Amino acid sequence: MDENQNRVIRFFDKTLNGHEKIKLHLKGTEFQIKVWEALLKIPEGQLSSYSDIADLIGQENASRAVGTAIGKNPIGYLIPCHRVIKSTGGIGEYRWGSERKMAMIGWEASKVKI
Repeated sequence: MDENQNRVIRFFDKTLNGHEKIKLHLKGTEFQIKVWEALLKIPEGQLSSYSDIADLIGQENASRAVGTAIGKNPIGYLIPCHRVIKSTGGIGEYRWGSERKMAMIGWEASKVKI
């Protein structure tokens, strides 16, 4: 097992040092990469809307395009697209099913210390 694989395992075990990085080689458009990078800034246990992400990347009127880019995310948990919901509070679509998305949101919320 190489060091990067070891880091992925430690990520899921919650033993990964905050300064360590997991190397990923993602293929996507420049816009998709910007969206995926923005998703990495959403803390565990918190949610953002599609319009929040559009604002964050400087594309205020691109909420639908953000949703499309999120739908193309190839590694759903490492790039946490499940943390993005509709501005109305609705769960929204999820590549792996809305039930799984709700379960992941609930699981993360249960781990957050108040």
